[in-house]
Amino acid sequence: MVLRMKKALTAAAVLAATLVSQQALAHAHLASASPASKAEVSGSPKELTLTFTEGVEASFSGAAITDAAGKAVDTAKATVDSADNKVLHIPLSSELKAGEYMVDWHVLSVDGHKTKGMYNFTVK
Repeated sequence: MVLRMKKALTAAAVLAATLVSQQALAHAHLASASPASKAEVSGSPKELTLTFTEGVEASFSGAAITDAAGKAVDTAKATVDSADNKVLHIPLSSELKAGEYMVDWHVLSVDGHKTKGMYNFTVK
């Protein structure tokens, strides 16, 4: 009887862990960025390229970029890469001057989960 109870509890624990890990994987997390987090780049990038762990919906995804003084940087509409829906392109409307920039991104994954985050980079 005790052995059956232990087996049942072990099976329940394994099932619960599997379900929780699948839910955690269902969100689109930032896998990489260009410029990268905490990077120092020479010259202004033409766009930000954000790569996520899941596909994202272009209509509900984007980023706000601000300089060190908190002034917004103008960007064009964010687009999802036609070859890979995990990649979001955010074109910059003008050149960035030397300084630190904060990227505040938000995405809606193709399975309907919202995620957001922030990172910074510096233009030399």
